[in-house]
Amino acid sequence: MDEQDVIKALAALAQPVRLKVFRALVVTGDAGLTPGTMAEGLGMPANTLSFHLKELVNAGLVTQERASRHLIYRAAYGRMNAVLGYLTENCCQGSACAVPAGASPSCC
Repeated sequence: MDEQDVIKALAALAQPVRLKVFRALVVTGDAGLTPGTMAEGLGMPANTLSFHLKELVNAGLVTQERASRHLIYRAAYGRMNAVLGYLTENCCQGSACAVPAGASPSCC
């Protein structure tokens, strides 16, 4: 993953509604959610949700799949893990980052 992809992903998540939508999709898992279910569960208008879903899809953090008449949105776990991997790649300046059980991290 390159720096521009990470910036795009982080920028998409740096908005409260999009972060809430993304977290709802992560919690839901592979089953995904339809826009109607998300709008109802998150208490937001469908057009507002649509705008934010578009941004998350453009950032690659959410996928969209058509299932008959419905669109199903899912969190893109691979992309999320790639962003996290990029952010933590050098978190301990080359040292192992494993924290022994019961200890607090000293490097990250």
